[in-house]
Amino acid sequence: QVQLVESGGGLVQPGGSLRLSCAGSKIIFSNYDMGWYRQAPGNQRELVASIYRGGQINYVDSVKGRFTISRDNAENTVVLQMNSLKPEDTAVYYCKVNLDPLRVSRPRFDYWGQGIQVTVSS
Repeated sequence: QVQLVESGGGLVQPGGSLRLSCAGSKIIFSNYDMGWYRQAPGNQRELVASIYRGGQINYVDSVKGRFTISRDNAENTVVLQMNSLKPEDTAVYYCKVNLDPLRVSRPRFDYWGQGIQVTVSS
C-alpha cells in the first residue's frame, strides 16, 4: 500500500516562501516519475511541477522562475521550493507518484497524497 504525505504548507504573505515536502512509504521515490499538483477552489487540479527518473523537470508557465522541484534521495522525499509567492498560488497542493510498470504514465497507476493547504495573503 502506497502512502504519500505532504508537509510544509501554511499561510504566507505575498512575496514570501514555502518549502513543501512529500514523503512516501513502501516506495523509493528515485525510481519513479513524480509531480506536484494544486487545486484552487472552483478550479481544476493542475500540474505545477514534475520530475522524472532521468532528471527532466517541467513547470507550469505560471511558476517558472519562482518554484523549484527537486529530490532528496537520502530522505526519500520530493521537495517543492516556492519563492515569490503570489495570492494566485493559493491552493491545496498534492504530491503524486506514477507507478506504471510500463513507464508510460497511465493514470490508473497514479497515487496521491492527501493534499496540504498553501495560502498566500496579506
